[in-house]
Amino acid sequence: MAKKILLVEDDQTLISKLSDLLCAEGYLVDTALDGEIGWDKARKGAYDLIVLDIMLPGGLDGVSLCRMIRKNYKEYVPIFMLTARGTVNDQILGLESGADKYIVKPPKLGVFLADVRAELRRPSAEQSLKPDELVAGDLHVDLTGRRVFRAGEEVKLSNKEYTLLTVFMRNERAVLSRDFLIANVWGEDYLLAESDKRTVDVHIRWLREKIEDNPSKPKRISTVRGVGYRFEG
Repeated sequence: MAKKILLVEDDQTLISKLSDLLCAEGYLVDTALDGEIGWDKARKGAYDLIVLDIMLPGGLDGVSLCRMIRKNYKEYVPIFMLTARGTVNDQILGLESGADKYIVKPPKLGVFLADVRAELRRPSAEQSLKPDELVAGDLHVDLTGRRVFRAGEEVKLSNKEYTLLTVFMRNERAVLSRDFLIANVWGEDYLLAESDKRTVDVHIRWLREKIEDNPSKPKRISTVRGVGYRFEG
């Protein structure tokens, strides 16, 4: 059965491009040009993926709509946040509202399509995760209880390690810079001297020791030299 996608975006040109792109791949696509229409369609339809623009006309923006979907959907639906604003603050806002991925406009159509394909290829059991759970392979995070399990065994993490892991899992396969990790784990107002940014590296080393089979040859958290880190799942 064809996967069903909802696009909520006020740019008619962009929404037409994305709709044509997805329809050509065999997806069923619904569209909405503002948050109110988007919410009406979201609560009535059963979607496999929802793509939201943060800045929407009317009284319901993308962040509020994302939170409403997370609160009211019985089953977990992946949400991509699409926005022209690419600051760290905007990314944090989008992810904290419950979005799974943050995409800066204008999106590269090939990359966007690859992201959609990857998300919709995930096993159905993973797609039906509750909003208070994160799963990657044999890693399971209970967000409500702030507990982490690996292959069924609980892993004891510090507060910083736990937050670092959840940030990585919410941004699976995205390259995250040290600055992004500092803003999300330590807080955007937490200022580190350039030499002290290695604090991030130290915490990642500690985290690897707890979730990797071989911490000296990590497969879950890879280093992207000169850029940052990527969680491979």
